[in-house]
Amino acid sequence: MKSIAKILIVMMLVSVFLVGCGGGQQQQPAGDSGNGEKEAKETYTIKLAYVVPETQSTHIAARDVFKKYVEEKSNGRIKVELYPNGQLGGDRQAIEAVQLGTIQMTIPAAAVLSGFEPKFQVFDLPYLFKSKEVAYKALDGELGQRLNELLLKTGLRNLAYGENGFRHITNNRGPIETPNDLKGLKIRTMENPVHMATFKALGANPTPMSFGELYTALQQGTVDAQENPIPLVYTAKFYEVQDYYTLDGHVYAATVVLINDDFYKSLPEELQKIVKEGAEKFRDEQRKINTQQEEEMLKLLKKEGMKINELTPEQKQKFIEATLPVYDQFKDKLGEDLIELAKQANQ
Repeated sequence: MKSIAKILIVMMLVSVFLVGCGGGQQQQPAGDSGNGEKEAKETYTIKLAYVVPETQSTHIAARDVFKKYVEEKSNGRIKVELYPNGQLGGDRQAIEAVQLGTIQMTIPAAAVLSGFEPKFQVFDLPYLFKSKEVAYKALDGELGQRLNELLLKTGLRNLAYGENGFRHITNNRGPIETPNDLKGLKIRTMENPVHMATFKALGANPTPMSFGELYTALQQGTVDAQENPIPLVYTAKFYEVQDYYTLDGHVYAATVVLINDDFYKSLPEELQKIVKEGAEKFRDEQRKINTQQEEEMLKLLKKEGMKINELTPEQKQKFIEATLPVYDQFKDKLGEDLIELAKQANQ
């Protein structure tokens, strides 16, 4: 009995010693006490790239709205890194990088998506939207949603539509007042079949080229003309190498807030919601900034010596009529239903 008692006393002492040293309780690694806690502690980095400079509305809204909202609302669980000025490549390269997951997000011109989902070319039909308000109605409504769904199969998800604005023509030959003024003009366009077909219909010689190469091409006379919205013409300093700017508004240029779909779906639901909300807040603010910049920068372009002319309704009608064959050329590829949906926004 005495031996048993001694054994029990020794066991009790050993037990007390182990507890005191912490050996009787396994410590969970920090942030790994269960799936919920681990998920709450996990952080994510979004690399967001675009070709425009820091002075353009896309960067300003990305910095002041998207980045700020997402980082603050997620309590630091998401870090947003911004890469303006084409640091990570042109629009096409950035889209491909998002597809591969090398970067998580990009905000390219919607027209560049034609190489990934051809039906996005519906936005590029000439003189399609009568005003920005009409374009917003189409982009934020059923047409935009249907195109977003088609895009998912490419591994890309569009969170919102921003804008570059209506595209207009600059050149060094003279003011453009009739389609005949474009005859033989070598004009840079994006690598977009509808854009190229539009300028062919107007008698010009479209030459696809990346935005990053454009200033030098204009400077060296590789191309005679280009077409871009007012803020891009000013921030890219095209007024240094182009004399004339015709406000014809041949295409409303949207942008798209793209995210890698697998990355998006890997986020917890509450973080998906924050990223989506951040993109929508970016969209609303970016459109406002862009409209303000258009007014301010048109005045600055005039001060820099650009000769600016705006088409009258009668003049513009001639351009509309000259480009009607483009609709017939692409109706089978784009789908008459999508074209009609886009046109309905004007009503």
